[in-house]
Amino acid sequence: MKYDANTVEAYIEMLPSDRQVSFQRLREIVKTKLPPGFEETMAYGMPAYVVPHEIYPPGYHCNPQEALPFISLANQKNFIAFYHMGIYALPKLSQWFQSEYRALCGKKADMGKSCIRFRKTAEIPFDLMGRLAAKMSPLEWIRIYEKEIKKNAG
Repeated sequence: MKYDANTVEAYIEMLPSDRQVSFQRLREIVKTKLPPGFEETMAYGMPAYVVPHEIYPPGYHCNPQEALPFISLANQKNFIAFYHMGIYALPKLSQWFQSEYRALCGKKADMGKSCIRFRKTAEIPFDLMGRLAAKMSPLEWIRIYEKEIKKNAG
């Protein structure tokens, strides 16, 4: 779902009331746990946490005018989505997350390549999502991005 919001606060206000509290809590955990240097912004119509041009001037290879994306949060029709580019780029990190999720939640995570889907807000493992957000600094993400994603983009 795309929301016509210019700020993260406006985006959250547009969410269905039953998702606002969980979404806000997820946002606060990401903001608290992300290492210094990432910046909160709106990108692709959703709240995003990026490496700003001040740290990585080349920007995102798909559109150098945009900052380098790392984590995004979105409200979709049937779930809250947590997009994490690090689990897309690093199979080892994805495996760590899936293992931790299964141990904590007793079931397999509902995931795509970079997307973790939460269909029931009561089942969001907030502490685990904070641990995932804390795993990589902006400089580590730049190194991985250049090695694993940008070089393969041609």
